[in-house]
Amino acid sequence: MRWINYDSKLALLLVLLLSVSTRIKASSEDGEFNQCEHIVKKWASSSLDSEINKDKHILRDLLYFLHVPRTGGRTYYYCFLKRLYANSSECPRSYDRLRLDPRKPDCRLLVTHDDYSVMSKLPKEKTSVVTILRDPIDRVFSTYEFSVEVAARFLVHPNLTSALRMTGRLRAKTRGGVSTLDIWPWKYLVPWMREDLFSRREARRRKGWPSIYSDDPYDMEDVVMPLHKYINDPIAQEIIHNGATYQIAGLTNNSYLAESHEVRHCIQKYQPLGEYVLDVAKKRLDNMLYVGLTENHRESATMFANVVGAQAISKFAGSNSRKGLVANSIPGQSSLIPDIDPDSNYHLSNSTYPKPGKFSSTDTVEATNEDMTTRKLMEGYETCISSLRSTQSQRRANSLKNILPANFTKEARRRISKVLLQEITSLNYLDVELYKYAQGIFANQQQYAMPTKVGEENLVNMFKKPYGAPSWSVLSISLSIFLFLLFIILYLNARRRISKIKL
Repeated sequence: MRWINYDSKLALLLVLLLSVSTRIKASSEDGEFNQCEHIVKKWASSSLDSEINKDKHILRDLLYFLHVPRTGGRTYYYCFLKRLYANSSECPRSYDRLRLDPRKPDCRLLVTHDDYSVMSKLPKEKTSVVTILRDPIDRVFSTYEFSVEVAARFLVHPNLTSALRMTGRLRAKTRGGVSTLDIWPWKYLVPWMREDLFSRREARRRKGWPSIYSDDPYDMEDVVMPLHKYINDPIAQEIIHNGATYQIAGLTNNSYLAESHEVRHCIQKYQPLGEYVLDVAKKRLDNMLYVGLTENHRESATMFANVVGAQAISKFAGSNSRKGLVANSIPGQSSLIPDIDPDSNYHLSNSTYPKPGKFSSTDTVEATNEDMTTRKLMEGYETCISSLRSTQSQRRANSLKNILPANFTKEARRRISKVLLQEITSLNYLDVELYKYAQGIFANQQQYAMPTKVGEENLVNMFKKPYGAPSWSVLSISLSIFLFLLFIILYLNARRRISKIKL
């Protein structure tokens, strides 16, 4: 009996200890959540503007293109902005030139993967922001494929050590040059994938090569990291998932904000707090001059030409000789996308940007094209994008030869399981909501995307929309004016006849 009583007391004591431990743990978790909530709320409160910018549809002195990776932003840079802004008008270190130099903000154009926190370095009242968003699932696919594609170019080397040495030598040769490995987020994603590719190739070599039982390029374990492992890796969790939301909120691991890591960590630990970040990102989209959608490519490009392009043309057209409109590229640099190629200098640009022009609406920059119109801008865009796509396609094909039989195609994407698609959707819950919101903004932008009358286009655009489609609202107004004048003329003629009869 005594043993029974002793066992009972011991069991009761264990239950009490377990209960106390659970309560302490719950209390500790509540405390951590409350602390995180305070941190996120404080950040959100300081990040939200008090009201919507009423002049958001007017292009200001500085255009900041917030380039979300894998949305087609480079195409806009090379095929639109390089024709609208002279080289000398670009901000120092613009377009992924590592980091913006805050000491020299006097420029007209900044195109970069830097997140929204870069606005803390810019004159906010003189800056217009534009961006492009993409369906989150497609963006994850594209990010994965591009990581593999760029990393696979290094496989021409016998081993990883050789590849790293070659990269180091090329960088030393082109001092100040920039490669894909210098650009966020690729400076994290490509080395990670490169190391993985070499590791898998070496493992196959040790086994005597063959194996490879799968015909699914997204799940070819012997050759490349499977997609389902890629999306669940801590690196992907930190950089890829909800990347568009974090970038527009200014909270990437490339942020200028000291508190960004802490805020991001809290949101990743407590998902409900993500609503605060989503709210900030939505408000920032509301205040942007232009929001494009990768999936609505044709409409987005036309809208960009009519909203941003037309205003840039109009702004520069006010100068003595309509300077500021250009159709050239950076001297010494290919007009094509400068991605990395481990066996050539192609990926390391040693070109330098000229000193930027002064930051005022009256200054002008050198131009080579004084007859730019929105129609010519779109025609040039179509030619340019065709050339870019051809080059990119060839480069991609050459790169993926190094990881055969893995080959990413649209057909292969369509075979991805619903379970994996649902997992990607769940991991990108903030981006999914932000993309839906952006779709609404895009639809509302249609009313602001009418062609702007500029210089020699006045008479043409008065009766035409882009690509020659008639503007019926303008025609109806013109017809009404014509009928009104005809009525006045007939009325006056009738009065004259009556006067003659009376005499």
